[in-house]
Amino acid sequence: MDKIDHLSRLKNSKLVAVIRKPNRSQIFQIAEALVAGGVEVLEVTVDTPGGFEMIAELKETFGAKAIVGAGTVLDAETAKRAIEAGADFIFSPIFDEETISVTNRYGKISIPGVMTPTEIVKAYQMGADLLKVFPAGSLGPQYFKELRGPLGHIPLMPTGGVTLENAGAFIRNGATAVGVGSALLDKRAIEEGRFDLLRETAKKFVETVRNAAEREGK
Repeated sequence: MDKIDHLSRLKNSKLVAVIRKPNRSQIFQIAEALVAGGVEVLEVTVDTPGGFEMIAELKETFGAKAIVGAGTVLDAETAKRAIEAGADFIFSPIFDEETISVTNRYGKISIPGVMTPTEIVKAYQMGADLLKVFPAGSLGPQYFKELRGPLGHIPLMPTGGVTLENAGAFIRNGATAVGVGSALLDKRAIEEGRFDLLRETAKKFVETVRNAAEREGK
């Protein structure tokens, strides 16, 4: 599957699971629960000890079942390492031109972090495929509705503060997809090995964003 197919699948799925600093002994159980719940896009943050190895192992294990990418990528060198590990996309909390360039050079999906309209347009002009608007929880769904007028041609993905309660509103107000971390991956459930709870939460998120997208005709 090439970049165009991966990007289309990500946009259609409407949901990226942000797996931040997982225990390596639990990463497969976490990923299995998410995929079983309908999640098709998994992000492992590279500030996780052994994060690059986890990306490689998830790619090998899940194959076509899930798109696997790297998150919290702050520079081009880290992006290259993640791509060499098998990352399908590079997710960043910041806008760094060199990181976008390297990601595109290797034919992977570039998702830099932005906040203002100027950053959004500049990053898109630089070749970003999708814009991570962060921190979305502070901006709220209304912000995306207001951006949709002048910048409706640019795909945006709110991340940071997205919950089951507001995920649908972000989609209805113009977001292409949502990135979800702690609201999807309950820390206590993981610590207690209650991966069935992760699966059920994943199902709820998937249903919520898809229903919202259907209502908007996306």
